Amino acid sequence: MKVLYVDLEREWRGGQSQALLTVTGLRACGHDAHLLAVGGSPLARRAEAAGVPVHVVGTSARRIVAAHLLRRLLAQQKFELLHANEPHALTSIWLAGSHGKAAVVMSRRVAYPLGRSLVARKRYESAQRIIAISRFVAKSVLDSGVLPEKVEIVYEGVEVPPAVTQEARRLARMRWRVGDSEQLLGCVGYLLPEKGQEFVVRALASARATFLGARLLLAGDGPCREKLEFLVRDQGLQDAVIFAGFIQEVSQAYAALDAFLFPSLAEPLGTSLLAAMAWGLPVLAVASGGVPEYVEDSETGLLLAQPDPGLFSAGILRLLSEPEFAKRLGGAARNSIQRRFTADRMVRNTLRVYEDVLKKYRKA
Repeated sequence: MKVLYVDLEREWRGGQSQALLTVTGLRACGHDAHLLAVGGSPLARRAEAAGVPVHVVGTSARRIVAAHLLRRLLAQQKFELLHANEPHALTSIWLAGSHGKAAVVMSRRVAYPLGRSLVARKRYESAQRIIAISRFVAKSVLDSGVLPEKVEIVYEGVEVPPAVTQEARRLARMRWRVGDSEQLLGCVGYLLPEKGQEFVVRALASARATFLGARLLLAGDGPCREKLEFLVRDQGLQDAVIFAGFIQEVSQAYAALDAFLFPSLAEPLGTSLLAAMAWGLPVLAVASGGVPEYVEDSETGLLLAQPDPGLFSAGILRLLSEPEFAKRLGGAARNSIQRRFTADRMVRNTLRVYEDVLKKYRKA
């Protein structure tokens, strides 16, 4: 199967992590998978390092330039299927006039309604299949009027790392200057209002009244960093909160943590939460969006009814004061990921969609 995966985002977030896992996974299965991406982007660099053939466009007018490149690639390399990983990619595929030249699949990672303009509708109608990353996202697509037979759910997946050794944990904690007697809580994600990091900062201030050694690692960057830094100073938590920024090797964060916090307000799925569970960390998350589809309260994690600092503080105190319970949650979370949410499983399910789409496309 000859596939061109298209992603025109310039930053590295969960969707780009999934793009890399998918393309490398397809190639590992023997398929000729290529990537079209923005030159110099983290995705393009990592894909090139992994041996993936990468076709690049610049950052200026990237959708239009990508459309021109797509026309040329479709004529020269005879791709059977184009996979749009995000809306810019789908726009480029639509502008390229790929209809009749290759089947089109797109991933949907947000739960906003599809655009209602004629142009927006035409873009989405150009895809033979829309892959939703959760039931929560699939419902939003169906509510926008897309026919059920065009929507498929494929949960995202993560790589399950080896169990963390004591030495690896010690070295990771040294990086963040965390002492043996301190408890390190963590949150990985882009710093945006809807990601809810404000709630865990406020919860930490309360939790430290009982666990003075509790600290918080915020891994990621974004528009809310300045506001969060102000909040940390206002709460007197300058020595307790670590702003790590964007981390190239995010394993350095997960390996150091005692527990993972996920305060996102309505997350479509949450790859950082999946990754934390794969690392065997006890997790504390808001029961919204797609999260309840894979986190079972008090079995594979703790779920909160809403993103409230008081609820987060109580959850943190329970995890820190009941270490055996926390350890059991982490072990069950890791087992759940190994059974249902690995990268290999995601690639296999994506391939199943491709095969069905191509079978019907060739008959049309």
